[in-house]
Amino acid sequence: QVQLVESGGGLVQAGGSLRLSCAVSGSIISINAMGWYRQAPGKQRELVAVITSGGSPNYADSVKGRFTISRDNAKNTVYLQMNSLKPEDTAVYYCSADVMPYRNNYYYKNWGQGTQITVSS
Repeated sequence: QVQLVESGGGLVQAGGSLRLSCAVSGSIISINAMGWYRQAPGKQRELVAVITSGGSPNYADSVKGRFTISRDNAKNTVYLQMNSLKPEDTAVYYCSADVMPYRNNYYYKNWGQGTQITVSS
């Protein structure tokens, strides 16, 4: 069974920084893309950033230049460094990982439990 455990959420003032971490554990053959999504109250979940297994990142336009996604393949962990935070960044942030479980030939998208980020003005 695959588990994604997030950490690093919380309350921060506008202009501040936070760093999220998400560790993947379980019986895994490999991990492909890893990413971060967010969902604000009354809104749909949206992609924030994604990173390929080779380390190539892509960002939503709203976070470009402020957020940085990275991964440590040895630790099966993805990070999101968030700088210059704005009140509109307030949301529940979810990590995702496309995982090939043990004894499987396909990648399945798995989700973390979500962590609240609140940016006060």
